[in-house]
Amino acid sequence: MLRTAAIFASLPLIASCAAQPEYDNLTSERVNYYQVETTKPYDEVLAELEIAIAEHNFRITGHSRVGKVIRDRGAAGFPEYDTVQFCNLTLARTMLEITPHAIGYMPCNVVTYQFAGKTRIRTHLLPEHSDNPDFNRFAAQMNPQLKQIVDFAAEQ
Repeated sequence: MLRTAAIFASLPLIASCAAQPEYDNLTSERVNYYQVETTKPYDEVLAELEIAIAEHNFRITGHSRVGKVIRDRGAAGFPEYDTVQFCNLTLARTMLEITPHAIGYMPCNVVTYQFAGKTRIRTHLLPEHSDNPDFNRFAAQMNPQLKQIVDFAAEQ
């Protein structure tokens, strides 16, 4: 009985000596978004978004026209909803060499949609306060670019 009690009492100590998994805590904080609104026509916003993405040396990897597809399937009058995915492979490589766990932030994504008579343009930002200082520095350089892309698309 004493031996069993000693074994159970020592389990927390043994567990604390076990190797900890190696990963960066990139998910401990909530995802931050950057969003602006504009009264500019929706099609102009999409065109400007494509220009801004190219000017920042990214390539569009996907464009989902969710609102249009829903309208095409019979929901006349359904509002506009689009997602545009984009990437720069050099930056992607740099980010993934810093930590492979950053794959969840790829590709970059901007959503546009109509709400209350305006067009909203929104992107998620990379976390700048993770447990990985190298990733934080990378994010601090990337986030202003993402904001500039959104701002350019919204400019009147």
